[in-house]
Amino acid sequence: MTDRKVDYKVKGFNTVDGAGVSLVRVLSNQTVEEFDPLLMLDSFDTSNYDDYKAGFPTHPHRGIETITYLKHGQVTHKDSIGNEDTINDGEVQWMSAGSGIMHSEVFPEAEKVLGVQIWLNLPAKDKMTSPAYKAIKNAEIKEIEEDGIRVRLLAGEYKDKQGYKSSHLPLDFYDVEMKEGSVFDLDVKEDKSITLFTLKGDIEVGDEVIDEKTAVHLSQGDKVNFKARTDASVLFLQSDKLNEEAAWGGPIVMNTKRELFQAFTELNNGTFIKENLEI
Repeated sequence: MTDRKVDYKVKGFNTVDGAGVSLVRVLSNQTVEEFDPLLMLDSFDTSNYDDYKAGFPTHPHRGIETITYLKHGQVTHKDSIGNEDTINDGEVQWMSAGSGIMHSEVFPEAEKVLGVQIWLNLPAKDKMTSPAYKAIKNAEIKEIEEDGIRVRLLAGEYKDKQGYKSSHLPLDFYDVEMKEGSVFDLDVKEDKSITLFTLKGDIEVGDEVIDEKTAVHLSQGDKVNFKARTDASVLFLQSDKLNEEAAWGGPIVMNTKRELFQAFTELNNGTFIKENLEI
């Protein structure tokens, strides 16, 4: 067995997006190749309503899936295919933008907002698929208690347990809740792309310390092993590398500059949305 080590590490930085939402940006257009197929990872962590009350007004997406996990807090999603839904503490919103969608995200006031939004790239063959929305509520999320840890299976598979599965790129997505000194140990497939994100607390991967709000991509190997230096919440994301070109323009990610130009041309002339029930 070969333990995976850290081959890329990115510490998040404070920024503002949307209509004035304060967040920590971790993955971006500067990390596409290293963290393939993850495009973006933003983290929210605040008890101040002013940091997020403006939300994300209606905006477009194409060519990606957006996955929002709130460990604490609420977010209300509304989109152009007729969905309006709110997730609460511990739940997930999974939106497949596909050929094009308009949506908005608003955070109701909460005692604390803690979570992430992740952009998962769609394979070239699925870029123009029909848009879709799925809320993964707490009743659907399995929790597995082990020595000093609790694994919340947000999507995919964990050992013999099954969670929500996307119709497109597979993603195993866990929130690993750990007590100080506890160890997470999992056998994995050699060819999978695996990213860890320290949502709360610090961990050790091998002899490397990973501070809070840091994403690491792991090297090849068939075992993942990390230890909690403090009480921690670690997001585990496992998928398949796409090894495809990414042409990224704001909220749209295609494979070529020509496709990207076409998307923005359609956005400007009103033909961007292929399936529309009015937002």
